[in-house]
Amino acid sequence: MTAAADKAPRRISPVDSDSRVASYSEHIDAISSGFRELGALALIVIDAAELGDVERRFGVAAHRHAVRELRRLVEEATHGELGEQDLIVRSGAGVDELVVFLFRARGDHGFYREELARIAGNLAQKISQAGNRIVYPYRRDTPDLPVGQAFALYNPGLREARQVRETLERARADAALNASILDRERTKAFEDIVLAEDVTMLYEPILNLTTRDIIGYEGLVRGPWDSDLHTPGALFQMAEKTGLVYELDCLCRRQALRGARGLTPGKLLFLNCLPTAIHDPAFRGDVLRKTLEELRLRPSDVVFEISERESIANFAIFREARDYYRELGFKVALDDTGVAYGSLEAVMELSPDFIKADLSLVRGIDSDRPRQELLRALNSVAGTIHASIIAEGIETSEELSTVHDLGIAYGQGYLFGRPAPLRRAV
Repeated sequence: MTAAADKAPRRISPVDSDSRVASYSEHIDAISSGFRELGALALIVIDAAELGDVERRFGVAAHRHAVRELRRLVEEATHGELGEQDLIVRSGAGVDELVVFLFRARGDHGFYREELARIAGNLAQKISQAGNRIVYPYRRDTPDLPVGQAFALYNPGLREARQVRETLERARADAALNASILDRERTKAFEDIVLAEDVTMLYEPILNLTTRDIIGYEGLVRGPWDSDLHTPGALFQMAEKTGLVYELDCLCRRQALRGARGLTPGKLLFLNCLPTAIHDPAFRGDVLRKTLEELRLRPSDVVFEISERESIANFAIFREARDYYRELGFKVALDDTGVAYGSLEAVMELSPDFIKADLSLVRGIDSDRPRQELLRALNSVAGTIHASIIAEGIETSEELSTVHDLGIAYGQGYLFGRPAPLRRAV
């Protein structure tokens, strides 16, 4: 640890009364002075361009929230590493990028050769592990926020501002290179997962909210436990990038059925799938019937869940899949309902057997009257088409009580149990 880092850190990341993260141009005099005095400076860049998506979709307030959360995460990751002169600032107005300026003496070779890379690496790891909180509740995934680093040795023949700007450009190039390397590694890891069928299925119980009896289970995919491709969101995000969505969708269905072999009679198995499942030869006609017989399952035990997002994109494909599988004896659920603007239209157009109210609609519903009215309206529409509502994401007894009082028949969520391997009948 360097002498500068050993000093008691002050409150870093200058902010104004609106908790706005300051721009480095507002501190260019102090940056230039420290650069001249010490003969060197280092900086770490966090490319937060993905936060622009939050602003475009949810507005300025949501974007400010995300920037503040990113700043807090950076402060946590660098706690104990920063000295009194060090700063966490934005690179400029309208630019989604944070910059950490670190001031160490030119002669501190250990810092510039080893410590700087270590600090940047720890920060990148922290963002990878906890970055989802930056965009929550607007997004559920972890945004890609590349991290890069560079340093400059003071040249008295050049303006300090020019040297700082050029160092910033080198750090940006380093961040872009790190992002490219990480993307290549993740692509290879994902392709290996698909080829090796290295996914695990867990099952989350779905309960009758009146009797508290389990009526069925939803199969949920997980990637390797020690991988950043562990979550369903990460897996399908990579599937989109690599053009393997159909392959991953087929793999998840196969594994979910295998894991449910000998499901207790009378319990339902909810399978997430895309409308294009109808084109999978393994999930058509006699082949599908034979598969179910081998697994001691019946078509009436299986509910195909299709996301509202996917169905709204093409009602015709959803209806084709719904009609085909219903003729074989399967049921159909519309998943993630309440996320898109066309929720009620989708319900009326598609007439599913089950409507799964998204957790964003259920979370905190006990203290949110608009959410209660929306769920009440959705339940009323469900009644007209003889469908049943399943409330997702119930985590508190207050949410459960409110949902039940609204007349919702079924629910699932951590209040009832976390996803786990299925205990099968023998």
